[in-house]
Amino acid sequence: MKDPTDYEVGFGKPPVHSQFKKGQSGNVRGRPKGKQNLVTVINRALNEKIQIVEKGRRKSITKLEAAVKQLCNKAAQGDARSIQQVMSLGDLIGMETPKDIVQLNNDETAVMAALLKRLPSSAQS
Repeated sequence: MKDPTDYEVGFGKPPVHSQFKKGQSGNVRGRPKGKQNLVTVINRALNEKIQIVEKGRRKSITKLEAAVKQLCNKAAQGDARSIQQVMSLGDLIGMETPKDIVQLNNDETAVMAALLKRLPSSAQS
């Protein structure tokens, strides 16, 4: 062992009593080798391929794609909870939602009304 009297403690030089013992390094009781974290397990499960039948044809897609398709289909059928989830997913990916649409002020509204009057009646509908 080193003589503690001539050893300078500082950055990259821990005190002698807290240094790793000979033949041992790192956190001995740390994560076992080969153990996976939750994110890895979820990503692996979502990226597994499954077979679906779409328009009479068999197709191979990931479980994530299947889940998103089902969510969007339920939202299209009018399921309120699914619509809310799709809208929140849209916010996550930066999709423009109706709340992002700019409201016109009075001058702009008047200009749009004047333009609509000038258009033929068949083009306005």
